[in-house]
Amino acid sequence: MNAQRIRLIIGLMTVALVGVICLQIYWIDWNIRLNEEQFDKNVFAALNRVAGKLQYFETVSAIEAIPAGHGESFENKMTMWESMKVLQLFDAKPLAERIQLDILAKSVQEEIAGRGINATYQYGVYSKERNSYVIVNDHFVVEDSGPQITQGGAPTLYNSPYKVALFTQDMESPGYLSLYFPSRTSLVLGSVLKALVLSIIFTGIILFCFWYTIQVIYRQKQLSEMKNDFINNMTHEFKTPIATISLAADSIGSPMIMSHPDKIKRFVDIIRQENRRMNSQVERVLQMAMIDKKDFQLSLDDLNLHEVIQQAVDNFSLQVEKRDGILRTELHAQKPVIEGDPTHIASIIHNLLDNANKYSPDKPDITISTNDVAMGVEITVTDKGVGISKEARKHIFDKFYRVHTGNIHDVKGFGLGLSYVKAIMTAHKGLVDVKSEPGKGSSFILTFPKQVNA
Repeated sequence: MNAQRIRLIIGLMTVALVGVICLQIYWIDWNIRLNEEQFDKNVFAALNRVAGKLQYFETVSAIEAIPAGHGESFENKMTMWESMKVLQLFDAKPLAERIQLDILAKSVQEEIAGRGINATYQYGVYSKERNSYVIVNDHFVVEDSGPQITQGGAPTLYNSPYKVALFTQDMESPGYLSLYFPSRTSLVLGSVLKALVLSIIFTGIILFCFWYTIQVIYRQKQLSEMKNDFINNMTHEFKTPIATISLAADSIGSPMIMSHPDKIKRFVDIIRQENRRMNSQVERVLQMAMIDKKDFQLSLDDLNLHEVIQQAVDNFSLQVEKRDGILRTELHAQKPVIEGDPTHIASIIHNLLDNANKYSPDKPDITISTNDVAMGVEITVTDKGVGISKEARKHIFDKFYRVHTGNIHDVKGFGLGLSYVKAIMTAHKGLVDVKSEPGKGSSFILTFPKQVNA
């Protein structure tokens, strides 16, 4: 799958995911607003019913207060009450005296419960004449200094949006009844809370799966590219020695060569050399397979790292000198003896020197140094080559990964060297790190403990 198609798929998935999230947000917001409207409607309906009951009980009290001599029937009392405007007598009373606390408390409780509102609440009666609350919850308020009142939660009542006028049949309403719900927000969200939590959880799962899918896609693309690079490089690595062996074998069979033993010996040496080269490449691949399966054991022994490094430098210096390069050592460690596998440690040092040489375009300048550290001994292989980008540094220890330098075959190899270094350092309970900057070179740092099984 090419990069353009991958980007297209990711773009479509992103648009679809954003659309689903937007729909979820819209649905949740719509449900919350609907619950708020229904809650407000129920509260105002309850308040209006309570106000109506207070008006009704006052009217009944006014009728019952009419003297009996003016008529025995309710209709006569009602007619007389209307004609005499008895209600004006009640208008003259303070608002607090026109309301019975027990009736008010019972009415509020019944109306709130009757509408399925199961929550704590506070209520109060506000008097316009006194410009303050005269009743809060189930008691009269003697003094009210305004919003600073703390009795019964009066400060919240001042800010409550739930208010209805009382005794609207008067010439002017003397005050209003107010309700406040401390847990209004949780009440409104309560019915959608489960849906909200589930929506967040499922959206989180979708986002995680989306992120993971993208990671898998790019990882598979990277693995595919690495596999193709490995096959191409393996073909290139084997093609040259096979062609050389074939040519040497044909030459030996030539009548002109068969009569010259020295030439036959030369071609036989070439065949052996190329055969060893192919065998070395095959062994490296098989060795990595064994390491991946954990099917290998270290042959541990007391090992002087300076001796191993010096031997590797002696064997490798010729390749550097052929390119007019410099390979120097700075062995500063005072205690270079560790517990380790001589063969594997020599191999990883050779691999690092080989990389430093291959990735130095002109006249390699390589330094291998040692230092004592708290953990044990530190080996640093530094070059002034092409360097490694920040993105490539994340993957250089992955199997088959190779840093691209333009032409895929300009630097030979299978991409197994650094993964082998990482595996051997892990087996020795050590650490491997890299510091690099494109165009300025790289430093590979190996830190060995004194003992593997300490």
